[in-house]
Amino acid sequence: MVRTRNRGAHASSQRAPERTTRVRGIRAADRRVGEERVSRVLPRSARVRVAAVAAAAALLAIGVAVGLGSPQPSAEPTVQAFLLEWENGQYRAAAAQTTGDPAVVAREMSDVFQQLDADDLTLGLGTISQHGDAATARFNATVNLGPGGAAWNYQGSFALRKLAAGWKVTWSPAVIVPGLRSGLRMAVLTTSPPRAALLDSAGSPLAQQSPAYEVGVQPGRLAQPEATAAGLAKLTGLDSGQVLDEIQVAPAADFLELVTLKPSAYQRMSGGLSRIPGLIIKKVQLRLSASIASAVSGSVGTETSQVLRDSGAPYRPGATVGLSGLEQAFQRTLVGTPTTEVVTEDQAGQVVSVLKRWPGAAGTPVRTTINGTIQAAANQAAGSLPESTAIVAVRPANGQVLAVADHVGHGMPALQPLDGRYQPGQAFTIVSAAALLTDGVQLNNSIPCNPVNPVGGETFTNIPRQPDLGPQPQFLTDFAHGCQTAFAGLSLRLSATSLAAAESGFGLGAPWQLPRPLTGFAGSMQSPADVAELAADSIGSGSVLVSPLQAALMAAMVASGTWHSPSVVISPADPGLAPRTRFGPQVVQNLRTLMRATVANGAGQDANVAGAAVYGQVGTAPLGGAPGKWVSWFVGFRAGVAFAAVEVTTSPASSAAGLAGQFLRGFRSDS
Repeated sequence: MVRTRNRGAHASSQRAPERTTRVRGIRAADRRVGEERVSRVLPRSARVRVAAVAAAAALLAIGVAVGLGSPQPSAEPTVQAFLLEWENGQYRAAAAQTTGDPAVVAREMSDVFQQLDADDLTLGLGTISQHGDAATARFNATVNLGPGGAAWNYQGSFALRKLAAGWKVTWSPAVIVPGLRSGLRMAVLTTSPPRAALLDSAGSPLAQQSPAYEVGVQPGRLAQPEATAAGLAKLTGLDSGQVLDEIQVAPAADFLELVTLKPSAYQRMSGGLSRIPGLIIKKVQLRLSASIASAVSGSVGTETSQVLRDSGAPYRPGATVGLSGLEQAFQRTLVGTPTTEVVTEDQAGQVVSVLKRWPGAAGTPVRTTINGTIQAAANQAAGSLPESTAIVAVRPANGQVLAVADHVGHGMPALQPLDGRYQPGQAFTIVSAAALLTDGVQLNNSIPCNPVNPVGGETFTNIPRQPDLGPQPQFLTDFAHGCQTAFAGLSLRLSATSLAAAESGFGLGAPWQLPRPLTGFAGSMQSPADVAELAADSIGSGSVLVSPLQAALMAAMVASGTWHSPSVVISPADPGLAPRTRFGPQVVQNLRTLMRATVANGAGQDANVAGAAVYGQVGTAPLGGAPGKWVSWFVGFRAGVAFAAVEVTTSPASSAAGLAGQFLRGFRSDS
């Protein structure tokens, strides 16, 4: 049987909440008690080392005896043979060198090797003290506790007696390990710290306590442990031998948790679980999946996770693994390392003595930039509509992500708040307005907003239809109502270079990165090939694509005057890219005036909530790959929060300004 332990190469994926100790069996159990040869062969280097030391000791012993004039048979050959046979796994032959019953001694030696789950044993011959018919031999032992496990080094000794048949090792279990005696067994115990939490910016856990089901057994009450292990393994995809291993080595009277299931998995498996003999099911509360910011934090898998099996991790009760998001990015930080102890136990599983201890370390919480209050407001607003929605909020002063929320409407495509790629429509006029203002356009310039406007051989129309703004509305009015035809005409004053410069000032295409596996999209725009393409890009169609996160960063640039790359973790800190200040103070102030007019008098009035002034711009564009669906935007800021609110609609006349207003009403402006 192949057996594992709950320590070693994949110890970083352990959870073990309140129940912490675990005893494991043998991995390379290819030997059988009573056989003279086993599959594990002593390495040649070890054989040479032991033999060389033994030969030197023998010559010394003979020389001393001759010098005294009273030669005595040396105990060294017996010591040498005993250590070589023990190290080589020839337990029956080693037992024959002792005063004990060979069958009992061989079994005790084999049991200890199995109880330690040892992969290898190396013995080094020490000094031999001989006085008449008595002798004492000392040795050094190194026990390899398995892949990734510690190497346990200890010094042992045993007495010998000269009998009529020659020298024999005076047997007791303490020959194997000092402190071991009859009635005790060896064990390797691991105590794993609970998985540390992802925290919001105020230090509260992002993941809330939510129901889970611990499925386990009381080993001493199992009539057929093999059947129990096989049934659970078949249902969950675990290895039946490893499950049985856990059952067999655990304390008989304690509850042994074998697997933790989330509610959805439990409901799917409950019928099969009820037919497995001896299972005990406990409903518990754990921080596994119910995060207030799941798009950032990601999810956590338990023992049945395919990720653990694909990575080659052995089955281990209590194991958790980050499957996505920051839970995956900071897996090692969050799980910590277990404490490992080599102990002796009595038959009831009580620890009698600790022979060796390797202290572990608790998992370290990771503090994120998420603001719990703002995140709650985003969650409530995003889930209030039947349509698919997404909301991303950032702090303008430093680019910290304050909230990420999304909701999938019934029968509708989902919106990806961090790495989605969508046309921004008129929301992109924040960027093109910056280019125009830099080029000298004034807020009070008269720019017509016609129903149609042919530019570069392409006819542009207003979608949705704009109200009658009069024959010569000002540029400020055109912006406030998102007049596409006005901006299409104004694009004739721009060049591909000037629009690209403005785009760079807002961070579009900047090479920032979120902690992997989180991904974010910084936006993109191809270089326009002609006047028509430049006009299309200036109104947020054509080749322009942004994510809700990038749109929120655009609004943040106007709010603070400086663009910052996004970050989602406070500790450990992410330095990000160098901030960018590409626009003069007057351009930035004029952009704020334009965005305030949109909310106060224009197309974004539904976002004009009480409290601090709200600034923003609306936008509407077709949803790529979803005929008949539109993406409606509101991109703006209030006080210290910049954000993008997006929803999927079936009409271009729908506006996300209402979604933005609901979000803003959910928290105070000074949060």
